[in-house]
Amino acid sequence: MKKYKTANLYLFLLIYLEALNKILMFNKLLGKEFFVVILFSISLAFFFSFLTHFFKEKTNKIICTFFIFLIITFYLFNFLYYSLFSMPFSLSDLELMSNALSFYEIGLHLIQTDFINILLFLLPFFLFLLYKKNFDFSQVRLKNRLCTIFLSFIFYIFALFSLNIDKQTLYAPYNLYYNLNAPTTSTEVLGLFTSQRLGIKRMLFGFQEKLVTEEVEHNQDEVSYNKLDIDFDKLIEEEKDANIKSVYQYLNTKKATNKNEYTGMYKGKNLIFILAEGFNSIAVDETRTPTLYKLIHEGFEFTNYYSPEFLSTTGGEFQAMTSLLPSQEILSIWRNEHPTITYAIGNSFSHLGYNTYSYHNWFYKYYSRNITMPTLGFDQYMACKNGLEKKMNCSWLPSDVDMMNVTFDNYAKNSPFVTYYITVSGHAPYNFMGGNSMAVKNKDVVKDLPYSTPVKAYLAAQMELEYALNTLMAKLEAAGILDDTILVLTGDHYPYTLTKEEINEISSYEREELVSVNHSNLIIWNTNNEHKVIDKVASQIDVLPTILNLFGIEYDSRLLIGNDIFSDEEGLAIFASRSWKSDRGTYYINTGFEGNEDVSDTYISYINSKIANSFTISKLLLEKDIYRKIEESIGE
Repeated sequence: MKKYKTANLYLFLLIYLEALNKILMFNKLLGKEFFVVILFSISLAFFFSFLTHFFKEKTNKIICTFFIFLIITFYLFNFLYYSLFSMPFSLSDLELMSNALSFYEIGLHLIQTDFINILLFLLPFFLFLLYKKNFDFSQVRLKNRLCTIFLSFIFYIFALFSLNIDKQTLYAPYNLYYNLNAPTTSTEVLGLFTSQRLGIKRMLFGFQEKLVTEEVEHNQDEVSYNKLDIDFDKLIEEEKDANIKSVYQYLNTKKATNKNEYTGMYKGKNLIFILAEGFNSIAVDETRTPTLYKLIHEGFEFTNYYSPEFLSTTGGEFQAMTSLLPSQEILSIWRNEHPTITYAIGNSFSHLGYNTYSYHNWFYKYYSRNITMPTLGFDQYMACKNGLEKKMNCSWLPSDVDMMNVTFDNYAKNSPFVTYYITVSGHAPYNFMGGNSMAVKNKDVVKDLPYSTPVKAYLAAQMELEYALNTLMAKLEAAGILDDTILVLTGDHYPYTLTKEEINEISSYEREELVSVNHSNLIIWNTNNEHKVIDKVASQIDVLPTILNLFGIEYDSRLLIGNDIFSDEEGLAIFASRSWKSDRGTYYINTGFEGNEDVSDTYISYINSKIANSFTISKLLLEKDIYRKIEESIGE
């Protein structure tokens, strides 16, 4: 019987897994760019075949079986990781992954919901075990092995040459391979293996994206801007580092946002900022959650707000606290290198003499918050295992109500204050089997609702946030400081362990998984607010500059990625896939723009370039300690 070469086996496996990856992760059928993936896969198939034929047939068969299992595991792991975090895996994510997966119930739920897809990934391995006798595992001569590795090299060169077909399109294979660090888009366009190889190479040897030219029209009206007197010309002239110089040049030409009728309206007041675990607009109901409903629909009502999921809670927190975009590399710098972040909320207010507090009702080192809280400017940080456990029950899941009760007196008499709460009661898994004590606690509230068990458990868990807000507002009123305190609340991310179908059980409209699934609510509330509907697109990165403007804090808006929502700057929400939504419509990275017919290709190209630059600037500001350099230049 004729036996097939192992190169054929590896090639079939790699193309199958890449195609499956593209369809399941990106909901996209194979396009013309898949030709590049095929060429890289052929090169890789010859390479694995080269490694398979060094020894006797039995040993080679074992080696091949190991490689097949390893390759499939690699693709399956990345698929599951993407399902959880909406971004491909990176070695810099090891700490993040260990944190998130410490809740083993989430992993089990992931396996249950993706069971069919997991079988699709494992199918080639079972087929290999059935038909491996049809392949040639014999030892081959050195000459043949050298020929195999030569073919691997030749097809690799062909693949590199094929990248040159399009150098102009921002997310073309050429730019993703040589110029851009966009792991999600790179995985879709270049394939998982190539994207991961590039990621490892860039982590080991360094990689710096170049800023993309933007065609920007500046408003010449005589208006007042949120802008400081920074001598960028002097900084540019004196700077030797080309990357830092490019940042100064970019910031020097960037338009600042305007001051407006809301500038300083909360000046001198207290601030309580809540990052609510898993909170989303689907959790809000006028009857079931009257306090949440009141805070959302009284005062400022933001109808077009998004909480984009970037690497779970830590990505949402980073956006809201710093107005910068997160990536694996950026979050790693934040967690490990103590960068200066001038306008982080704690830093911005402490400079004005505010007392700054932060509280979290889970482990104090979770997501390295023992490091990041001081970086954000919070002088006093209390969580479980560094003091909070002495005041409340910290066993899983801790109560948000308990956290509000036991911490309120710490800051209530120390005005002016900024208090930052990171809640946990709304955390997955969403079930009533003991994995979520908050869902069990509040089960009676949702037991008669016409939804599936995971949806009802999610709503039950979110009830603890409702009760916590009741508690907090009652305490503020009793202490006589409710009128002088501003409440801000945003979710960290949508409840991503619920399936899209489960989310749509309760959503008032049909949501897709790239953009609208992130649609949520933002609360900025005070007793004296008049009702005003804000239809402008906004997201977590816009919260910080909006707060700074409302409190009349002097800042330079050019040094932030987000914008004051009340400024005249066009609204823009950026998502992990590099899809985006602006006031003119929605751009899906895999299908293109949907919106007003008068939107030009130039506009789309401009926004894509702006987003690419936003990721680059976010990284360089921290990596090159540029905030500190600018602070020192202002102080000279």
